[in-house]
Formats: sequence, C-alpha cells, structure tokens
Amino acid sequence: MLILNRKATAAALSHAACIEALAPAMVSVSRGEALLPLRSYLDIPGTKGKFTLMPGYSADPRTFGVKIVSKFPREPDSPHSSHVGAVMVFDADAGLPLALLDGAELTAIRTSAASALATRTLSRPAANTLAILGYGEEAWHHALAIATVRPLKQIGVWGRSEQRAQTFASKVATHLGIATAAIGDRRRLVAEADIVCTVTSATKPILEGSWLSPGTHVNLVGAAVATSAEADEDVVTGSRFFTDYRASALAQAGEFIDAMKTGAVDESHIVAEIGEVLSNESPGRTSEDEITVYKSLGVAAQDLAAGLAAYYAARETGLGVDIDW
Repeated sequence: MLILNRKATAAALSHAACIEALAPAMVSVSRGEALLPLRSYLDIPGTKGKFTLMPGYSADPRTFGVKIVSKFPREPDSPHSSHVGAVMVFDADAGLPLALLDGAELTAIRTSAASALATRTLSRPAANTLAILGYGEEAWHHALAIATVRPLKQIGVWGRSEQRAQTFASKVATHLGIATAAIGDRRRLVAEADIVCTVTSATKPILEGSWLSPGTHVNLVGAAVATSAEADEDVVTGSRFFTDYRASALAQAGEFIDAMKTGAVDESHIVAEIGEVLSNESPGRTSEDEITVYKSLGVAAQDLAAGLAAYYAARETGLGVDIDW
C-alpha cells in the first residue's frame, strides 16, 4: 500500500488532472452507479470539533474507500488545517487497500476541482473576472483551479480581515500572474464578477442575490451543514440551481433548505446534478443572462476518484512510501 503525506499528495495530483478525474465520477454518481451514504458527524465533547466519516463506492473509476476527517476551528496562524484526516482507497475487485492519502490536501484539491468542473460546465466561456469570498486554504485552491478552466484577467478577494485579504491577493497575483486585489466593498466585488466563489466558514449569508449581475456563475462551497448558509434566499430563487448530489443537497445544503422552509422553492428547483449536465441528460446554462449556481457539498466518489488519480500518478513518479499491509 502506498502512503502519501500532504506534500506527496500535492505533488501527485494537479488541479487539472483532478478536474478530469472528477468528470466521469460525477456522471457515475448521477446515473446511480455509486454508493454514497450521507456523511455522518460526531461532536467531540468539550470542544468545538467534529469527527466526520464519508464511506463510498465509485463505479467510474471503480474503487471503494472512506474519508475520515477531524474538523477543529483553529487560529489563522495555526500550522494545522481546520480539516485533518485521511482518505483510504481500495481495489474494488480484490478488496485490498491501494493507498492512504492526506485528507486535508486531497479535500482541498478535489473541492476546488469540483467547483472548476462546474464552472467549466455552467459559466459563460468568456468569463474572465473571478470574485472569491474568503482567503483561506480553499480560497487559494479555488483561484488555482478556476484559472485552469477560464481565461481569468482579474481576481478580487474579500474577507473580514483587510490585511489578510491583501496578503492573500498578493500571493495569488505572484503565483498566477493575474491581476488580483483585495476589495473591501463586497457588493461591488460581486457585481463586477463573472464567477463568484464563496469559500468561508460563515454560518449566515455573506452573499446576496441582488448583488449578482446577469450571466454570473456562483459556486457555493463553504457551508456544508443544514444549519449554515453563505448565500441568501434570493441567490437560490433567482438562479438555475445545480448541485453535486440531490440527496446531499436536500439534507445538508443550508441555503436551499432555508429557501424550502419559507416556501420559496421546492425540490424541483434543483435543475440537475452536475453529472446529469456532463452526460447531456439535462441542459446547463441556457442563456447568456441567466445566473447559475452550483452548490458543492462533496461526496465520497470525488475523494475516491481524486485519490485513485493521485495513486496512479504517484506510482508512475515514485512518490510516497510503499508499505506491506
């Protein structure tokens, strides 16, 4: 079995490669070929931490496994991620473990790759202005991933700390060579963007539908439990709404659940899963002016597809540590 720590996982799995690995996996999910129990949470007594378990089986690529995550809030200068864990990938035919990978790095790459896949599928091809709400690890990966699928000319960043937003913007600009600036006026930032990504830990809406310009594509990423929402009801009702997996969205997408509670929408407002659009079973964007929203919750099939892609790449390049199991 191959062991890939954080550094090895990052070296083995590029955003571009992960995007391509996720596409068939999401089609498989939407065709009912994957087994995806809803993630389970365990609150750790005496702390604000949670332990999360995500088992699953993927038919394309064919594998099964599990992701385990320790999610603890941390200070901005902490050397540890808020998400610490591992992904274990198995050979589905022999039932033997293939790899154990760092869960934090794999999750960050595959989450941003899923948003990039949705952006490539749903946003206008000429979209070139990106707004990122948030400046953490996932914001960094989203900047890198979105830049692989759209010809970005400008990136704007908003966060509650102006200094941290400026530091983040400078880092992105240096790495990507794309004009990037910290913008304190959230409404203006969003209104001028073609693509918006919310990647925060906010539990209450930080994005309002009235700010969005016609033709914008939105990736809602940060909130992953029913009691949290990064966007208000107008974002949901004023858009063509897509998700990765309906069952997850109906159980855990706070933005959508809140809108259903008020009677503003029902289950039919979810136009399609992204896999249904990728397989041409459902239309994605149907006009230049409509607003599209992709609600990302993450499913085990994504972790498994990303993990298997990293495993094969690591085998070819000699990354990781091989152990007997």
